[in-house]
Amino acid sequence: MNQKIGVFICHCGTNIAATVDVEEVTQFMAQQPNVEYSTNNLFMCSQPGQLMLQRYIKRKGLNGVVVAACSPQMHELTFRKACEEAGLNRYLFQMANIREQCSWIHDDRAQATEKAKAIVNAAVRRVAWQEALEISHVKINPHTMIVGAGIGGIQAALEIAESGNQVYLVERESTIGGRMAQFDKTFPTLDCAACILTPKMVSVGHRKNINLMTLSEVEKVEGFIGNFTVTVRTKARYVTDACTSCGACVKACPVEVPNWFEGLLGKKTAIYKLFPQAVPNTYVIDKEETPPCIEACPIRQEAAGYVALIRDRKFKEAAQLIRLRNPLPAVCGRVCYHPCETECNRGYVDQPIAIQHLKRFALDWARQRNIELVPPKIERREEKVAIIGSGPAGLTCAHDLAVKGYQVTVYERSSLLGGLLGLGIPAYRLPRHLLREEISYLRDLGIDFRTNVTLGKSFSLEQLKQQGFKAIFLAIGAQSGVKIEIPGENTEGVYSGVDFLRRFNLGVRTALGKKVAVIGGGNTALDAARTALRLGAERVVIHYRRTRSEMPASPYEIEDTEAEGVAIHYLIAPIKIAKAHRSLQMTCVNMQLGEPDASGRRRPISISGSEHQLEFDNIIVAISQKPEIEVLADEKGVPHLALTPWGTLQVDQDSLVTNQEGVFAGGDVVLGPSTVIASMGLGRRAAESIDKYLNGQPLVDFKTHMPKPIVPRGETFRPHRYSPMFKDLPKQKRVEMSKLDPKIRNRDFSEVEIGFSEEEAVREATRCLNCGVCVECLECVKVCDPEAIDHEMQDRVQQIKVGQILLSTGYDVFDARVMSQYGYGKLDNVLSGIEFERMLSATGGTGGKILCKNGQPPRAVAVIHCVGSRDENYHKYCSRVCCMYALKFAHLVKDRTKAEVYQFYIDMRAYGKGFEEFYKRVLLEGTNVIRGKVAEVVESGWSNKEEGHLIVRCEDTLIGKFREIPVDMVVLCSALEPRQDTAKVRQLFSISLSPDGFFLERHPKLDPTSTMTDGVYIAGCCQGPKDIPDTVAQASSAAARILATAQKGEVEIDPIRAQIKEELCSGCRMCNSVCPYFAISFDEQKKISIINDALCKGCGTCVATCPASAITGKGFTDQQIYAEIEGVLA
Repeated sequence: MNQKIGVFICHCGTNIAATVDVEEVTQFMAQQPNVEYSTNNLFMCSQPGQLMLQRYIKRKGLNGVVVAACSPQMHELTFRKACEEAGLNRYLFQMANIREQCSWIHDDRAQATEKAKAIVNAAVRRVAWQEALEISHVKINPHTMIVGAGIGGIQAALEIAESGNQVYLVERESTIGGRMAQFDKTFPTLDCAACILTPKMVSVGHRKNINLMTLSEVEKVEGFIGNFTVTVRTKARYVTDACTSCGACVKACPVEVPNWFEGLLGKKTAIYKLFPQAVPNTYVIDKEETPPCIEACPIRQEAAGYVALIRDRKFKEAAQLIRLRNPLPAVCGRVCYHPCETECNRGYVDQPIAIQHLKRFALDWARQRNIELVPPKIERREEKVAIIGSGPAGLTCAHDLAVKGYQVTVYERSSLLGGLLGLGIPAYRLPRHLLREEISYLRDLGIDFRTNVTLGKSFSLEQLKQQGFKAIFLAIGAQSGVKIEIPGENTEGVYSGVDFLRRFNLGVRTALGKKVAVIGGGNTALDAARTALRLGAERVVIHYRRTRSEMPASPYEIEDTEAEGVAIHYLIAPIKIAKAHRSLQMTCVNMQLGEPDASGRRRPISISGSEHQLEFDNIIVAISQKPEIEVLADEKGVPHLALTPWGTLQVDQDSLVTNQEGVFAGGDVVLGPSTVIASMGLGRRAAESIDKYLNGQPLVDFKTHMPKPIVPRGETFRPHRYSPMFKDLPKQKRVEMSKLDPKIRNRDFSEVEIGFSEEEAVREATRCLNCGVCVECLECVKVCDPEAIDHEMQDRVQQIKVGQILLSTGYDVFDARVMSQYGYGKLDNVLSGIEFERMLSATGGTGGKILCKNGQPPRAVAVIHCVGSRDENYHKYCSRVCCMYALKFAHLVKDRTKAEVYQFYIDMRAYGKGFEEFYKRVLLEGTNVIRGKVAEVVESGWSNKEEGHLIVRCEDTLIGKFREIPVDMVVLCSALEPRQDTAKVRQLFSISLSPDGFFLERHPKLDPTSTMTDGVYIAGCCQGPKDIPDTVAQASSAAARILATAQKGEVEIDPIRAQIKEELCSGCRMCNSVCPYFAISFDEQKKISIINDALCKGCGTCVATCPASAITGKGFTDQQIYAEIEGVLA
């Protein structure tokens, strides 16, 4: 190894030389192996210093250079370039830092000199093993993406667009403008914020080479400088560009939620525009997650929508909305088991909304006033579809297919339409005239109903196909009672529950004695018991083998049953029935509960020796039902269609198609004994599936709703992002529906539940929390003349290729609620700075008037500085803008009211241009300034109306006294803090964070806009608190950097990076997780890790982590590192 290394040591003026004996270090290095020449210079970074370096490289034929100086992050580039100009490869240079690592941290000259020798010697030993590396170049895509469209993003976008390059401006909100759009005036000039900002916003909207992407967020970033591929999701706006901003939709919308733009002082509707000058100037519909009441409903009934309309007293519109998607609304308003209420978020506050009762109210209200609900327009088609069975599944499928224009024929074996709706549910729960009205509505859609025809007797599936039916839907239900399988079950006087109810509903009288026993715990058992009571039985007893908590019947049905006089005996089961004279003797056994069975309920176990006899006149067995599969069998009794082990039809779970071409099935024949609404859900899915089938489409990608498991919530969750947590919402008692007196109603079949009055319905609807914000009531669609509303609009995901990225994502405002001593969120008239800004604005809720909650102007206003900043418990840093905007508030209060103003400050920081003058102006206007941190803000207990209703307590450090200042209003100047998603954004763009949580720049003084990831820049408050002029300046600086790089057409890629030896990589992926620049990914095919050279910074973290030593660092080999260590220890 023939090395000629030159050592050049810098005095750095006196920064190094004052502590380190530079001459001694120079002489020491001259004596070291491989050192050809050693010298020093007062300023090596100066042009004479660089020329000297180049001169000796050429004169001495140096093949390695060490410069001992300062600030390697900045000066290393300088010396590398000097070496290269002298003909030496830039990577044969090594920097030794003897200022930051030596002279600045020592005061002992002798020890500092020894340490400097070790540092420089280490660099010499290292450079002897360094290799000449070659730089690669990549072309630059001239397009730029700017993330964040506040004033910084807008400024940069306009300046880059001036060059003619394409700019993609991505903004997560519905309009550009950022925080500045919320301000009334700007300090210190008191210019109107909107007057400054609006022209720039309009310019952005007009620039053809600025692609404005609002309601958009970056989901993924791939690639490297010059060649980024960014995945952006643009959320559905639900309003097209046809919108004219007339505002009619806002007047029609029944939903109001707190308006974050107004600092939660005001409210906004679900369809909104944040402010009049918004760009783009179209409205947007705020839709969060689907409300749980809608998600839980098998037919996706817009429950939140009709509840909101009822709250707004739009009863007719509510009924119309219900009818739009529900073919059996009056039925569901009475007999649905309402899973919507089970999942209702109001249950986490107090009790769920009475959604089912409100549905009933809307339909009853419309029917009682003979209001005709407009049926949908139908375009008729030629295809014929047969529906077998007129229960909930069959009727729903028939409805949906009829609306699509198909010729639908429904076949029913009974003389009564409705399946178990008419044959199994008594009239006291579902009045017969309502079911007839539902059927009549379906007839009006063109559905042909045929009764008293039975599959397998009157016709077969094959015959239907021969008659031209292109598809068949089997909805024959589960109308056969399941036997209890005990001796004597077929004894005279023992009835099946479903048969008993069917015979009664068909008008066939069943002879009952005075004492009736009912076996079972479901709704059929309860209906049979209550019907028996109404038919004259004097004593009716239900026997159930588990406890009340395991009963499958609805809890409110159990309560009604007991209220009417039916007795329920738990933990008892019959084991034998025998004839005893004129009565029936039922031998029973007592039960106890064991471990849970397949249903999830605890298994009942008989208690030995507990047998006993009970006597009844009749026994009704209602333990379950099953489908009558026999109607589907051939002459030999073999079913034509595939069955499950449970005796139900086997279908594809998504399409509901059976194993026979063109034959679909749903409802209880598929589900087994189920609920009305669950069967309706399958009927709806079957209709979509049949529609696809008849149109030759694949039976995939269904749009009809299937309820999904809903994520469990708790009291700390919120119904939407603008709302307080459930635990902080005020409680409000649920309105209970009135019922007939049990002593009267059990005599006949009059409907038990009376229904809501208008006032009761409105009061109950008012309890709704507006989960998800938009409730899809469709009122906006009705009033939009340009037809710009599109509730079916979907998110759009794009992959955009750009060369460089600028982040200007802004800041969040510190939530002062965590500092409970100030009373924010608890005390009236304690406002955040943003709320006060909106109160001052002409477009705010008060039209620019400063008013207390009682509508009166304040007599005294306190402005508290540094809320959450310069605080060891929250943010230690200064937010830089608080002092000045606090003074701005003081001026505006003085200007618009006669109030006294008190400024509570720690230190007044007036550092910017015109700031000191503005401070003096505010003082001359009579503002009171009190130096001291406020201890607390409390309500006044005084009754004197001349005093304020709030007390500000603090220590005045200038006079050394504790003070209590009475005021009417308190304004909190809260800290500027990193956005909540900063960590997520940091990971997306592979950049670093400073200790305070803001994005970290490459160098705070010399490179404040670049990050450690090449091609990614930052500007504005995402890098740290700053005012508008500084934000604009930094954005312009970033734009200049971006344009300069784009102008070159290509960039250099540093060759110092990690390399993976594929033959040694075990695929453990440890390196993937530790890389701070996210430069390492995993190749699923090769099962090894791979490194993106353009993202890798050669930091060596992965090299140290790899357990297989499969990663090496180019420019940081083991040999080089060991040599450097040896140099330090020599």
